[in-house]
Amino acid sequence: MCGIVGAVGSRNIVPVLVEGLKRLEYRGYDSCGVAVLQDGQLRRSRSTLRVAELDLQARAEGIDSTLGIAHTRWATHGAPAVHNAHPHFSHGPGSDAAATKPGRVALVHNGIIENHEELRRELQAKGYVFQSQTDTEVIAHLVDHLYDGDLFTAVKAAAIRLTGAYAIAVFHRDEPQRVIGARQGSPLIMGVGGVDASERFLASDAMALAGVTDQIVYLEEGDVVDLQPGRHWIEHRKAGESQHQRVEPEQRPVRTVTVHSGAVELGPYRHFMQKEIFEQPRAIADTLEGVEAITPTLFGQEAEAVFKQIDRVLILACGTSYYSGSAAKYWLESIAKIPTQVEIASEYRYRDSVPDPRTLVVTISQSGETADTIAALKHARSLGMEQTLTICNVATSAMVRECKLAYVTRAGAEIGVASTKAFTTQLAALFLLTLTLAKLRGHLTADEEAKHLTAMRHLPVALQAVLALEPQVVAWAEAFARKDNALFLGRGLHYPIALEGALKLKEISYIHAEAYPAGELKHGPLALVTAEMPVVTVAPNDALLEKLKSNMQEVRARGGELYVCADSDTHIQAEPGIHVIRLPEHYGALSAILHVVPLQLLAYHTACARGTDVDKPRNLAKSVTVE
Repeated sequence: MCGIVGAVGSRNIVPVLVEGLKRLEYRGYDSCGVAVLQDGQLRRSRSTLRVAELDLQARAEGIDSTLGIAHTRWATHGAPAVHNAHPHFSHGPGSDAAATKPGRVALVHNGIIENHEELRRELQAKGYVFQSQTDTEVIAHLVDHLYDGDLFTAVKAAAIRLTGAYAIAVFHRDEPQRVIGARQGSPLIMGVGGVDASERFLASDAMALAGVTDQIVYLEEGDVVDLQPGRHWIEHRKAGESQHQRVEPEQRPVRTVTVHSGAVELGPYRHFMQKEIFEQPRAIADTLEGVEAITPTLFGQEAEAVFKQIDRVLILACGTSYYSGSAAKYWLESIAKIPTQVEIASEYRYRDSVPDPRTLVVTISQSGETADTIAALKHARSLGMEQTLTICNVATSAMVRECKLAYVTRAGAEIGVASTKAFTTQLAALFLLTLTLAKLRGHLTADEEAKHLTAMRHLPVALQAVLALEPQVVAWAEAFARKDNALFLGRGLHYPIALEGALKLKEISYIHAEAYPAGELKHGPLALVTAEMPVVTVAPNDALLEKLKSNMQEVRARGGELYVCADSDTHIQAEPGIHVIRLPEHYGALSAILHVVPLQLLAYHTACARGTDVDKPRNLAKSVTVE
């Protein structure tokens, strides 16, 4: 992974490919490249720098063509290096090991090929020369080996041999107006039309084609697509069928998908992460727009029937989304009185669990394409748990298509790798789910419903007041920037918020940060506390406040420095060794949405002070589309 763009048309397509890569930079990457068919030969330009440098490099090298593919790579197999960067060329039997002569096939790939070692040995025995450590190069050689005059047939034949996940775009030296795409387990879309109706595009994300075309075809699992000027052909490859078997074309719908190019404009902010933190009041307002009452139809027309068939909830998610699910567990069990289990998606399908068909399986994903979460969802369904719901920020994503029910958050495009507004809008959606289940189960009175709705409508204003605390957070960040470790503490509902705060700090500032339930402090983490270990404490005015104050005293007694995000009425006083930021108001059950914002700002300003690449932190990708 991480980003694919491909195109065929009648104009020089290279600027479109490069601009598409720029629009996919938000996913994170460590190398990039573009390949074209020019004057009958494969040509490419690759770089371990940014796409802007690739653009200059390709221009200087005179790369120009009506057909090409491009890629941003997040390293899985092989280090971030030019020889591992996509696109990859085939080097068939008898090729020079130094690759002085280009091969016949150019290919880019998102995903992971699990049987690449077996295929590599087989192809090496046939004389193919490998230039990289990637699993991707195996596919290029395999397509070359299987090629017998028709690239579409060769790609279908290669796909049958591949085990794992892939989205690929490939072209061949001998077919100058043809790009073939295929997908299994990784997202891939096709764009139709551009400056004229003859252009065809491939991309891993509709964002890549913003401003080029809004006519999008979402390819399904097992689809192989043939792109030529003015036409395209889609076949669906079924397990066990021969590549030579005639298959009727699939008529995938062409959808109008509006992706505003302005969504990736920075405006007056230093970084996209800062912009997205400050967009949270609007994102919450948009996510809750039209919610006039608590009703199952918020989640789909079938929702009431589904909700009446369930006795428990299973939440599947990864990373930040897992922490939003962990917070929702407290709401679902305390307000809706429904047993709730939260599982890390990447672990769930690899252990023996006890399935219950009366379970609502809830997946949470910003992109809706998270490979581990999709795989966990399919595993849950294979165990007989068919009642499914997704909380997702992309209405056209695989997750939405896979689940019976959906609540699509309206956070807008999130460019920074470290999620912010996607997280808080997920919490808002999960709170709506909590209230809906509580009402259906007879645990929500009309007065309680009205109070909760009023509180939710007031969230954007409350968030604006929290954002106004930014100057105080900047002062904290100056101290944090000189540290190498940090500890985050929370209790109850706010323990997942502490986890999220620690994750944000480590993601973008590279400070080692851990989070614990505050009651666990004396069971081990207290051994780490010194004057060099800042301790961030999330301190709402709830039933656990006095317990939390005792935990804070344990830190002070060991010389630890406390940084406390407190509600205004907690009576926690600032003094030497205790730094306090007071939130303007106590927000009850929804206070988690407010308390996470100072932690986001702390991570952001600490990273700025340390000079890290805030929006594109090292080693991380925005959309994790491989296991």
